[in-house]
Amino acid sequence: MRFSEELRREADGIFEAIFQHPFVRGIAEGQLGKEQLTHYVKQDFEYLNAYMRIYGIAISKCANREDIAAFNEQISFILNSEIHPHHNFCTVAGVSYEELQGYPLAPSAHHYIRHMLTVAHEGSLGEIMAVLLPCPWTYLEIGRRLMEEVNPDENHPFQEWIQFYGSRAGGATDKFRQRVDAWAETATADERRRMKEHFMLSCQLEYMFWDMAYKLEAWPVPMPEAISRPVQPI
Repeated sequence: MRFSEELRREADGIFEAIFQHPFVRGIAEGQLGKEQLTHYVKQDFEYLNAYMRIYGIAISKCANREDIAAFNEQISFILNSEIHPHHNFCTVAGVSYEELQGYPLAPSAHHYIRHMLTVAHEGSLGEIMAVLLPCPWTYLEIGRRLMEEVNPDENHPFQEWIQFYGSRAGGATDKFRQRVDAWAETATADERRRMKEHFMLSCQLEYMFWDMAYKLEAWPVPMPEAISRPVQPI
């Protein structure tokens, strides 16, 4: 069994919980509130900004151009392609994409980003790939599962979102898995343990991200106005 297959098997319960989460079920059924959609986009915009920065840290640790190209390709994908599912949510919510940029992070998104940044700064390239892998992998499986279950047509409000993730060939996920497997072959047992821990925690935080959006999660004590209002996005 490849290392990535072992990771997926151990995380199966989390993947299934994500599939059954009310937000994901809301996408399937075309029933989500405006506030839930906008909260998701606000947080995911900032999450993806951080995700690209982590790719940059990964590039600084690459030893060959093939790995550099793989991370650079993913930065381009986020900048130029992954805005489309955000636009789908914004259209349904009746707001512009630009309105939802520059907001502060909710607790779960803050935790997730700091988790990845800590691994990026302190860990090996293999650890960085392991901490990043759950994001594309869970979205790929959600999309494929919803395509099979819903097979949305133009009347489904989230047709674009479902088709964007469900019709993808899995390129990013497959590349990450191959690199994680290759790294694990020569890694020490302790490094493989850390890679697994990072992967599993990212899976848990993927679930928490959906939960944050569905429940409109905010800090328990309101932030000062200067911190809580929108800031100029990057």
